[in-house]
Amino acid sequence: MKKSIILIALFLLSHFHSAKADEGMWVLPLLSQQNISQMKGLGLDICAEDIYHPDSVSLKDAVVIFGRGCTGEVISPNGLILTNHHCGYSYIQQHSSVNNDLLTNGFWAKNRNEELPNPGLTVTFIDKIEDVTDYVQNEIKKDTVGQELNYLSATYLNNLAEKKIGKDFLKKHPGITVTIKPFYGGNQYYMFTQKVYSDVRMVGAPPSSIGKFGADTDNWMWPRHTGDFSIFRVYADSTGNPAPYSEENIPLRPKKYFNLSTQGIQENDFVMLMGFPGRTNHYYTPAEVIERRDIENSIRVEVRDLRQQLMLEEMLSNPKIRIQYSGKYATSTNSYKSSKGMNKMIEQQQMIPLKESEQKNLLIWSEKHGKPEYRQAIEDITEIVNSRADLKKRQQYLNEALFIGIEFSRVPTNQEVIDKMKISKKKILSDSALKIVEKGYLKFYNKDYAPEVDKKIAKALLKLYAEKIPKNNRPSFFKTIDKKYKGNIDLYVDALFNRSIYGNPAQYEHFKKHPTINVLEQDVMVDFAKSVREEARNISNALKRQEIKISNAQRTYIKGILEMNGNKPSYPDANFTIRLTYGNVSPLNPADGISCRYYTTLDGVMEKEDPDNWEFVVSPRLKELYKKKDFGTYARPDGKMPVNFIANTHTTGGNSGSPVMNSKGELIGIGFDRNWEGITGDIQYQKTYQRTICTDIRYILFIIDKYAEASHLLEELNIN
Repeated sequence: MKKSIILIALFLLSHFHSAKADEGMWVLPLLSQQNISQMKGLGLDICAEDIYHPDSVSLKDAVVIFGRGCTGEVISPNGLILTNHHCGYSYIQQHSSVNNDLLTNGFWAKNRNEELPNPGLTVTFIDKIEDVTDYVQNEIKKDTVGQELNYLSATYLNNLAEKKIGKDFLKKHPGITVTIKPFYGGNQYYMFTQKVYSDVRMVGAPPSSIGKFGADTDNWMWPRHTGDFSIFRVYADSTGNPAPYSEENIPLRPKKYFNLSTQGIQENDFVMLMGFPGRTNHYYTPAEVIERRDIENSIRVEVRDLRQQLMLEEMLSNPKIRIQYSGKYATSTNSYKSSKGMNKMIEQQQMIPLKESEQKNLLIWSEKHGKPEYRQAIEDITEIVNSRADLKKRQQYLNEALFIGIEFSRVPTNQEVIDKMKISKKKILSDSALKIVEKGYLKFYNKDYAPEVDKKIAKALLKLYAEKIPKNNRPSFFKTIDKKYKGNIDLYVDALFNRSIYGNPAQYEHFKKHPTINVLEQDVMVDFAKSVREEARNISNALKRQEIKISNAQRTYIKGILEMNGNKPSYPDANFTIRLTYGNVSPLNPADGISCRYYTTLDGVMEKEDPDNWEFVVSPRLKELYKKKDFGTYARPDGKMPVNFIANTHTTGGNSGSPVMNSKGELIGIGFDRNWEGITGDIQYQKTYQRTICTDIRYILFIIDKYAEASHLLEELNIN
């Protein structure tokens, strides 16, 4: 075993007393060695094995990946899954129409026959976690013809995972997948065996006036008053195994589900969250923080601000477009506001000086201990970040303005069909070839695509892109704009929609009557899409050597930080693997003269109500319950209805929907956001600022019981 791995093992197995109580996204197999003594000191009443046990059932078995980027938890013996409203938002939207607007009105299945299937939605359980560091490193040594970044390559590592578990095993166990993830920049590896269920049905969701109350204005802010939750159910075959949707499937009987506590929370109470944080950069150097601020974040804010203004104008003027673009708008604004907040807080919280201090400490330590490779790593990272700045700007503008911003940049190119047609030398598409084209068309031109919106946005974003990127660095379609349309972007975009088979349904139907290869080859939107993708490849290839060098330098830099820290436990950056974070229910004092308590109540919803602002509409039913104080058994001791609370736990994107547990491991809420001031926790956790915003389980139960009158769901739950 390499010396670096030995050193990592030593600090991971050391006592935890030197680490902060509320910082960290901790790896579950190491809780007993790293965390449990301090967790007990903070008030934890259960054992480490109750949270995670490698060979027995534990709380870990009730925590799932919901979809592709959220967390959920099992809350009943019949497979009910609780997650955020914003995590289920796109599926609620898919079932919505102008005549049946579930986003506005909410949805509650009265029985299991009314539960709605969601094609493409999955729920993933983690069956097993294994340290496979030695295995991976030995395989990398044997791979003499591999790529230089195999040690970080998802494809390469997942192939190793399949090799380790065996293809026969996977064939005999439908729904089982395996993945290997790198930790500490590729200094350590874990393999995760997962069970993936694809029959997931929507059971209940409050109206957006509850589940999305405050919308963009309140997003990333505290205090909040949002009932951000939705409920789904996992179905399985008769043996409890994953199976495609079928009316014959039955509700999953899970290994573990959460007990719910309505006993409430107090300031300084111990809490813990388990979930799947997506991405953090705790080991950034100062140069990388500056790059994140000036390129990734700044360009995202600039481009999305323009796109969102145009999108919102259309949404507010047309109910159909509001439903079509609600999910797209929410996704866009979330990252936009996060990036904007991070840039502000990088300056306000002196994030660059903090990282400079950490870097300086490593330089001093490495010189003292004769470790010149760590100084070299810092110099390499700084040099590469500076030298790639122009390429990174081109890449970010291309991605944000053209690929994400303009929907028709993702039209199918049908290259496979064209190549086959050329070989056969036929001009008219065969029935099988036309079916392939049809599938691509329907995927792009789906029920949530509005060409008039895309056209308007495209004109604005292409003009912005042309202002920011010099002529010699633009995609090739700009030559067409300059030569054929005299530089007039509006005329060019109009022509794309007027001439492409993807411009409107009538043009596609006309193509179907005469489906020739020439039409596919010469389609103007396809030419645009190919041009964007070609430019993306060119930039990616130009950055490739730098990416290899900087990844190697980052791995060395992280190794140096770990060695310098000695016996101090250090958690790895988030990589969408299951983690535990813990801390206390804690108020927030984000700035001079501003003091916020740790909870909010339904009083605040009524105080914020604005019937003329779609973000702050309050439903008559909720106002009626509030007026009567009809809160059932869910009110606080003072008679008020709790809504949200905050804790100083360390979370990030991907933790949305994470179960918030008390000292007994009971569910007391679900995490759904962070505060604006704590966004820089992705780079450097700071206890003063970082808070996880949670929906109180009492508010969730109140909405289910009193608002939705869905008491049949409560009968499935174990409520204390």
